[in-house]
Amino acid sequence: MYLQHFGLRELPFSLTPNTHFFLNMASYHKAFNMLVVSLANAEGFIKISGEVGTGKTMLCRKVLNTLEDDKERYVTAYIPNPVLSPKGLFMAFAEELNIEVDQDVGQHRLIKVITEKLIEISAQGKQAVLFIDEAHAMPEQTLEALRLLTNIETEQIKLFQVVLFAQPELDVALAQASLRQLRQRITFSFEIEALDRDGVERYVVHRLATAGYNGPFLFSKRALDLLYRTSMGIPRLVNILCHKALMVAFGKGERTVQVEHIKNAAEDTDGIEVPGFNFKPALIALTGIAIGAAIMFSLVRF
Repeated sequence: MYLQHFGLRELPFSLTPNTHFFLNMASYHKAFNMLVVSLANAEGFIKISGEVGTGKTMLCRKVLNTLEDDKERYVTAYIPNPVLSPKGLFMAFAEELNIEVDQDVGQHRLIKVITEKLIEISAQGKQAVLFIDEAHAMPEQTLEALRLLTNIETEQIKLFQVVLFAQPELDVALAQASLRQLRQRITFSFEIEALDRDGVERYVVHRLATAGYNGPFLFSKRALDLLYRTSMGIPRLVNILCHKALMVAFGKGERTVQVEHIKNAAEDTDGIEVPGFNFKPALIALTGIAIGAAIMFSLVRF
């Protein structure tokens, strides 16, 4: 592998959502702050959306870790795969709350023991928070069951909060009339955006430095330009392309990543279109106009 060749301690562009590599850039910073403040104020349902690969799971893990470090205040539950029936969702939530129940328990009894546990947590002065990743994959009936579950409350407070991390497909589902009550429960929502060109450069520099690299900049400016255009600023695609480009550069015994290495990486990746990079259409068009004007001027003079 290329670690020793480039002076790295670990792989800088792994697809695993390792919060060690979390970069507090504008979009993530706003989302993180919104989540922390909303949870502190017990705001109910919160929704974080974003396209595939924009870092939703990384953000989810970062917030989870932050809350878990404050065990005096929060009790967290995390469901990463919510393709569940309503009862399956309740069972998963109960398991996360360390409630032991039989698999054949009735739904009414299940909700009762969850309620009792949530009341116990609240009596301890703590706040229960349920994180659901990939929430766009939840069946409609399960989404509605989740809304009904949040009716568990005292006269003063909700007994737990819900944070949904999802692709934009969740917004399509919530637009249905049958889920309008759940839509109205969402008090805060935030959309994670793709990185811009400067953001891609900061992202690459940060991950390399976090992985132990401390030499001269490893990617040429033109390589970063092409990386941004091919990845469209999607962090997951940036990771895939950078990892492959480093492998190509290593295979050729080269110390920096150049345009051709990014191009090779992109050509080896399904779903990636490689834009032209040896010319600039706008410049060519302007050059053509200038040449045409010069020819016309010379003909007039003639």
